[in-house]
Amino acid sequence: MAELNLENAKKMLKNHHQVHLLKFWDQLNESQRESLLEQIGELDLGSIDKWISDVVLNTEPVAIKGKIEPAPYYPAKPSDKTQAKFYAKAAAAGEEKIRTGKVSAFIVAGGQGTRLGFDGPKGDFPISPVRNKTFFQLFAEQIKAACQKYCVELPWYIMTSPLNHEVTCDIFEKNNCFGLDPLNIFIFQQGTMPNFGPDGRILPADKATISCSPDGHGGSIKALYKSGAIADMKKRGVEYISYFQVDNPLIDIFDPLFIGLHVLDESEMSSKALRKTSPTEKVGNFCLLDGRVTVIEYSDLDDELAHKTKDDGSYVFEMGSIAIHIISVPFVEKLNSKGFSLPLHRAVKKIECIDENGNHIEPDEPNGIKLETFVFDALPMAEKSTVLETIREREFAPVKNESGTDSPESARRMMIERWAGWLESAGINVPRNADGTVNARIEIAQGFALDGDELKTKADRIPDIKPGGELYLQ
Repeated sequence: MAELNLENAKKMLKNHHQVHLLKFWDQLNESQRESLLEQIGELDLGSIDKWISDVVLNTEPVAIKGKIEPAPYYPAKPSDKTQAKFYAKAAAAGEEKIRTGKVSAFIVAGGQGTRLGFDGPKGDFPISPVRNKTFFQLFAEQIKAACQKYCVELPWYIMTSPLNHEVTCDIFEKNNCFGLDPLNIFIFQQGTMPNFGPDGRILPADKATISCSPDGHGGSIKALYKSGAIADMKKRGVEYISYFQVDNPLIDIFDPLFIGLHVLDESEMSSKALRKTSPTEKVGNFCLLDGRVTVIEYSDLDDELAHKTKDDGSYVFEMGSIAIHIISVPFVEKLNSKGFSLPLHRAVKKIECIDENGNHIEPDEPNGIKLETFVFDALPMAEKSTVLETIREREFAPVKNESGTDSPESARRMMIERWAGWLESAGINVPRNADGTVNARIEIAQGFALDGDELKTKADRIPDIKPGGELYLQ
């Protein structure tokens, strides 16, 4: 659009009830004025009006319309010989796609470690139980090990946010890309959305800055395209994107079975799922909504449906979403070519801003509304979508809280338990306490073994583990 001047900005903002953003204009210097006008010019005020009426000011629960059924899924283990044969075929197909460079890693890493009491990008948080490796280092080592195993270069795409982009780039530079070729790492930013007060007015962060927040992991669909990441993938011949989030240290980035099922089913976007621990566990529910695979949030699924059981006593809606996907590159292109948009989700949050007198506010209670999009909302847009069950202990140890459930402590415990299981399957004695928990600190570098089967081939290189001791395999 043409460069915005003050009079045009005033007129435009007044028409959309947001003229308060210019209240402190007379107190700004020339540089601040230019910046503020640029920010205002980037606002899609027509869409914002609709967001305000439909989402910001709408406190009613989300109404789910249509026929809701449980989504079909592949079990973690094949149920019979026929399925076992198909799984073997799928794993072979997935391995072939990895080996020929058709798969890329894609991590959503726009978050900060604030909730963990950590000042910095969440990806830089030290999480491994023995060497305190960060999330970024663990993922980089897994990618490097997969490159060596499959004799191929596997690119890594990293989506940051304005909150942590520069710092993340610095982290990779200072750590020499954790041993990966920098030419195979593509770091880009997701978009942002303005924050709102309860009355629907856009919040000012300060006298010259509009308060904005990252647009959620659903922003990845647009950011992949807008940043040039998809174009880069096409140059490399990448056809499939392995999507995961930064706070899960147990992720299996290049799972041949998952990739292969996606390929053989000719799916556009596929998902891994967990059997829920309770009918109301705080994860999304995999459903069919009018025949389309859809994730319905735990808070939006009717309570009666959530507790509905089968004849064997298991829950009808038993599969939960864990933000692990395979996404086909043409699907991302198709969505962006249509000018699509994902549904907006409303979150009431504590948002730093200034008041009507220009005083800075650090609220103790939620004072505003953030809007975000969720990547799983793209699932119903896929012509075909595959769901594969995975085992929680093998692949899901989210780090969300400073202590308690889903904390660094619980994740490290799960990491140790998984590695202990690998060792025991290889015939190695692992000391355990009376309650069955592992009585040792264990860490297995991805370069030593990517999985339990690979570990078995190196069992003769593993020393004895003493009770209360420590084992690090590299």
